[in-house]
Amino acid sequence: MRNSLASDAPSALYSSRMTKIEKLEHEVRDLTPEELAQFREWFAAFDAAEWDRQFEADVESGKLDTLADAALADHRAGRSKKL
Repeated sequence: MRNSLASDAPSALYSSRMTKIEKLEHEVRDLTPEELAQFREWFAAFDAAEWDRQFEADVESGKLDTLADAALADHRAGRSKKL
């Protein structure tokens, strides 16, 4: 009787155990230079939009209020410099 794992191709076994990140890393490594340039452009835009979304959510939720209040207090106390 054969081991059921023995019938699987090694690459199939490996890929089935890969994490999402490992799969992505593998895919990115296999991109052509042109595809990699496209991916970089897309990811930069995606990452910037995600950062903006998180920042806006933090502002809306009041997470940054303490920092803003401290900065304004420092400015009023003369502890800031004009840029």
